[in-house]
Amino acid sequence: MRRARVQELVFDCADPAALVRFWAALLGGAPVDRSADWAYVEPPGFVRIAFQRVPEGKAVKNRLHLDVEVDDPVAAAEEALALGARRSGGLVTDEQGSFQVMFDPEGNEFCFVTG
Repeated sequence: MRRARVQELVFDCADPAALVRFWAALLGGAPVDRSADWAYVEPPGFVRIAFQRVPEGKAVKNRLHLDVEVDDPVAAAEEALALGARRSGGLVTDEQGSFQVMFDPEGNEFCFVTG
């Protein structure tokens, strides 16, 4: 059997155009609006992240989230807040490094991590 590879990660959302611009500002890459219902960004060094419009809202915690490596999670959180993110709790530090849980503008969890 031929090995499979991940082509893209797809987020269900209410507003693909707005969400792709948040993630493009956060990770780099140019936002692409394929249609009113589908947008994507290809961040440097990472797989494409796509956003598709769905009718239902987000109701529960994500079963999958992105860990975004940064040099300074506090500074990264402040920059993300300015882009429309929300913080969840405080900075957690242990022997493996630090992480800050965040929510994108539509409530999808992600973490800024070090270590």
